[in-house]
Amino acid sequence: MSSTVAPATAVSPRRIAALALPALVVLAAEPLYVLVDTAVVGHLGRVPLAALAVGGTVMTLTAWIGTVVAYGTTGRSARRFGAGDRAAAVAEGVQASWLALTAGLLVAVAIAFGGGALARTLAGGPGEVADAAAGWLRIAALGAPGLLLAAAGNGWLRGIQDTRRPLLFVLAPNLLSALLCPLLVYPAGLGLVGSAVANAVAQTLSGGLFAAALVRERIALRPRPRVIGQQLVLGRDLLVRGVAFQASFLSATAVAARFGAAAVGAHQIAVQLWFFTALVLDALAIAAQALVGAALGAGDAAGARFLARRVALLGGLCGVAFAVLIAAGAGLVPSLFSSDPQVREQAMVAWPWLVALQPIGGVVFALDGVLIGAGDVRYLRNLTIVAAFGGFLPAIWLAYGLDLGLGGIWAGLTLFVVLRLVALLLRLRSGAWVVVGAVR
Repeated sequence: MSSTVAPATAVSPRRIAALALPALVVLAAEPLYVLVDTAVVGHLGRVPLAALAVGGTVMTLTAWIGTVVAYGTTGRSARRFGAGDRAAAVAEGVQASWLALTAGLLVAVAIAFGGGALARTLAGGPGEVADAAAGWLRIAALGAPGLLLAAAGNGWLRGIQDTRRPLLFVLAPNLLSALLCPLLVYPAGLGLVGSAVANAVAQTLSGGLFAAALVRERIALRPRPRVIGQQLVLGRDLLVRGVAFQASFLSATAVAARFGAAAVGAHQIAVQLWFFTALVLDALAIAAQALVGAALGAGDAAGARFLARRVALLGGLCGVAFAVLIAAGAGLVPSLFSSDPQVREQAMVAWPWLVALQPIGGVVFALDGVLIGAGDVRYLRNLTIVAAFGGFLPAIWLAYGLDLGLGGIWAGLTLFVVLRLVALLLRLRSGAWVVVGAVR
């Protein structure tokens, strides 16, 4: 079955928004559910809440693996779709789903046998919190195959520019789980276990809906090791890139903690706002993945370049809008998170950096999406490693050595983002990322 893709130069901002907005809702669904889950469990007491924090950290890492699968699948599927071969685009989803299912089963088995040791490690030793976290993890991990299947499903459906089904397949299970969680925790008397059951049910149902969508496509469902191997290479590069990010932000928190409780509290406020705006801008990057991949798959190099410029401009404009809002909220927002005057004072040290980063970050996130859609992931991996280990990490540890405080840490983050911006713009200008055809 073939597909017809409009020329990339005909893609309007409205079309980009039509892909980005549903992606944003899907991206936000899981964090919003986690907030509901936390609120429900929080009323059980200190130990269950701490156990949820420990267990939730592990499942967040599993969700991160899912993001890698989704991003890698979107670019490959979009290229096939742009080349006029919808069946081949969906077939990429089949292989990604086999990969996701295998990884999810491995996670579930690993946690079944090693969940106790993992919980004790994260909880700082044996005790009530570690025991409760291990019990929560063993049940919640049963949803890992569904969680990763849903990620693969999001990837191939975005690749064929279907935004309706991912929205339904993610929102409906999460809404069901949000209703189940308080019922299982309180009236059913399951306590913390009820939270884990609600998680596993939602993730399994979501994964099942995406798997059923593949079956309805009526294409071959057998695994193809060669294609899975190609997807693993792409996923490896994205994982390494993600590890560089994690190392950078964990180090930044560690350095902030050395400046005192007020500094690390203010850093947490600012960095969570940064992550929130990044989540919103990531939706634009997802639209770029699908559209640029389709343009290159269709052999439309000029159109891909046009899309890259347009998406970068939109990312910058969204960043400017966030900068204005964050600047206007300087006197109010920190007080919503903390009543401690020292924390609010320290937040004001980070605030100008946070505001200045928004337009720069908007362009960077958009261009990340362009290069992922183009399959230029190795360049992104190398760039992130160089910017993190050659810029961000030395800068923040220098800030510690010279006692520069929170401002020094955020100057390091700004350096990290600026280095990426310069390198991405140079890559964009070089055209080395523009490789046409159904596969890269």
